[in-house]
Amino acid sequence: MEPIQLPDAAALGPALVLAATALVVFGLDSLRPHEPDRGLLAGTTAGGALAALGVGVWFMIAGVGVPEPDGLGAIGLFDDQLVVDQLALFFMLVTAIVTALVAVASYDYMDGHAHQGEYYSLVLLAATGMATMAAANSLVTVFLALELASLPSYALVAILKDNRGSVEAGLKYFLLGALASAIFVYGISLIYGATGVLQLDLVADAIAGETGQNPLTGADHDVSGHDGLLGVGIVLLIAGIAFKTASVPLHFWAPEAYEGAPAPIAAFLSSASKAAGFVVAFRVFVTAFPVEATAGIVGFDWSLAFAVLAVLTMTIGNFAAAVQENVKRMLAYSSIGHAGYALIGLAGVGTSAESLVLGAAFMHLFVYAFMNTGAFTFVALAEYWGVGRTFADYNGLGRRAPIASVALTAFMFSLAGVPPLGGFFSKYFLFTGAIDAGLLVVAGALVINSALSLYYYSRLVKAVWFEEPMTDRGSLAQPVGLYAAILAAAVMTVAVLPGFGPIAESAIDAASAILA
Repeated sequence: MEPIQLPDAAALGPALVLAATALVVFGLDSLRPHEPDRGLLAGTTAGGALAALGVGVWFMIAGVGVPEPDGLGAIGLFDDQLVVDQLALFFMLVTAIVTALVAVASYDYMDGHAHQGEYYSLVLLAATGMATMAAANSLVTVFLALELASLPSYALVAILKDNRGSVEAGLKYFLLGALASAIFVYGISLIYGATGVLQLDLVADAIAGETGQNPLTGADHDVSGHDGLLGVGIVLLIAGIAFKTASVPLHFWAPEAYEGAPAPIAAFLSSASKAAGFVVAFRVFVTAFPVEATAGIVGFDWSLAFAVLAVLTMTIGNFAAAVQENVKRMLAYSSIGHAGYALIGLAGVGTSAESLVLGAAFMHLFVYAFMNTGAFTFVALAEYWGVGRTFADYNGLGRRAPIASVALTAFMFSLAGVPPLGGFFSKYFLFTGAIDAGLLVVAGALVINSALSLYYYSRLVKAVWFEEPMTDRGSLAQPVGLYAAILAAAVMTVAVLPGFGPIAESAIDAASAILA
């Protein structure tokens, strides 16, 4: 009997499963709109995310995205407007993992809040957009997927309607996000005007051959004659991606949004959404804009621009985090610093070590998903207990909640890059890759900023374990969902140590495939 042949559209399985789960959650909520079953909604959301994870792993094992004859090769959909390859599957897995952890943590955190069904449906819809962003292979599909991820995110930040901080953060996030989207789509229009195409590989062909087609008449025209148009379009794309990844100079929305949002949503935005923004940056710039050919036309090297952004982003993020007294804002600025680390991957494109540097950025985003989600989930647990938001409010929590505090310690030291935790290995590969690529200033900035980050991460560990509590809190509840999410993130943060070899191999393979 011949094996069952799946349609090509099945390659979008992780995104389709997330979208279908969102519709199921909508249906379940409509059956009991006034008495939502929190366990059923959270369980369905987490189950759908885990199912999407399983589908993604299945496709990776089957060899989707691995070049023939060893694998099935990349699968193009809708005339290659979407492409499912190793890069897409790698980041679909990151999105699914974070979504599952956020759903489990939200079971307790959202207890007593209204709009339960809407909350979980919006999480799944945002995750669907992020998974689609990973497969987008055209500037149009990139923009559509970006908006599918962004619009639910705006609502999620403002979901606590009785909390003024949440509503204010949601409004600011929406207004700045709308501005960033306008900048991004304007950049797309300029690139279309210069090249006459929107598909990423066709944009690269037009730039490399210095010929294209007029988008209105279809007649051939010289791309080099539109160097100014193309250059401005690329700059605007960089600005739009800088906003989505919370990179300097468009980083200022992140502390406000993360502080006002529910803590699980802050984890979702700073982990899954950031990873989705970076996968768009990786695919768009590596595929559409060959470094040498683009520099020859527009007169500047975009990889150098990302090197400058990497140094500025990690430095400003870490120095701002070091002076914060609010734990949530500290983690927000820390997230900006980690965006700077991931930008090293783009800074290394076009060098002899580009596969290693880009793969190291993938590794870092993968490990970061666990340790950062776990850190924000601990903040959610503290908010559940009614603990304040400053470092001093966390004093002595280690004596009342030792298990969760041990997990927090692992998250903090892994974020700082302390060996032998996962964050150390991903930063080590970034450092060695930057050295091999000749990015000595960037490598030095990575080391200095990692050392600085140890200061403010250690402040939180010191407060939890060694400082005397300001008040007698008595016994603390142990909510099942929040503890389960924290422990799962902690286990994965530690479990990546023996499994870092396969993670590194998959990341470098994904980088090599997109660079080929």
